[in-house]
Amino acid sequence: MNNLNFKKFTNKRPFFIAEISANHNGSFEHAKKLIHAAKKFEADAVKLQTYTPDTMTINCNRNEFKIKKGLWRGNTLWDLYNKAQTPFEWHKKLFTYAKKIKIICFSTPFDETAVDLLEDLNCPFYKVASFEMTDIPLIKKIATTRKTMIISTGMANLKEIDITYNVAKKNGAKEIILLYCVSNYPSKISDYNFNNIKILKERYNCIVGFSDHSTDNKVVAAAVAAGAKVIEKHVALNNQKKGFDIAFSLKGEEIRDYKNIINQTSIMMGKDFFYRSNSEKQFALHRRSVYAICDIKKGERFNKKNIKVIRPGLGIQPIYFEKLINKKSPINIKSQTPLKKLLLKKLKILI
Repeated sequence: MNNLNFKKFTNKRPFFIAEISANHNGSFEHAKKLIHAAKKFEADAVKLQTYTPDTMTINCNRNEFKIKKGLWRGNTLWDLYNKAQTPFEWHKKLFTYAKKIKIICFSTPFDETAVDLLEDLNCPFYKVASFEMTDIPLIKKIATTRKTMIISTGMANLKEIDITYNVAKKNGAKEIILLYCVSNYPSKISDYNFNNIKILKERYNCIVGFSDHSTDNKVVAAAVAAGAKVIEKHVALNNQKKGFDIAFSLKGEEIRDYKNIINQTSIMMGKDFFYRSNSEKQFALHRRSVYAICDIKKGERFNKKNIKVIRPGLGIQPIYFEKLINKKSPINIKSQTPLKKLLLKKLKILI
């Protein structure tokens, strides 16, 4: 599939991306199993990360190259990326396997050599990680492929997003999708401001989605309710205990449960116009309407003793009750029957 048209695809339901990241734990067979799990549990696409440690950092033990907080503390940057990488030589086989089981596979390139590799594999579109979204040479390189770019915006202010968005547009990106993202791992509910999704949609007039690093599925429901049309979430195998991203990953059946939450929330958000379902409309029968509560002869005046607003709602609406008072009935009306719209027309009362 080449350069998926997201506007058409997300018209009905949000697009769900299963992110493998480093949860393969250095095993090619494990990576294949993760792709299979993404397919089995109904993700729309599966995403890799394409880098080598030397394209990310340098092998240095100086203090600023050491991770001191969070899930990956105790590692140097080099050690982390050396352990977490998805080797370049795996990519062709993983793309081929994904095609075989019929799930879209794409990747996040972290430097220009990664883009070249992925272009050789006919990667259908590209993701830009939050930490790389200010890497303007990389943005230019990806944009020149003229394929859809999904750009995570974690940590970025609006000026930074402006620059990246405009560079991508100027250099050939035909479709840009921005993902609202909180770049801490795992993210807490208090970290989020889902009004950012509305702000991004209005400012850039593009599809906006959400990259989820939380451990609470209420978060993705809120994102979809706020308008997110593309959802990205890290995944792992059922009962998997180890993995660099395991603390905020969906495991096995949780992937399908998560997809169901996305779809159910989307269904509940409904139409872009004011809407009532047919099943709800049936209950209008139990509203009030105007009824005759005794026999009314032609020429007899309506009053509060011969008409009344009661349930069910088979007659004219209560708004006409006061307009009828003291008017002469143009027809005979039997007791316990609803007053109909024809009566209003005969009396020349505007409907």
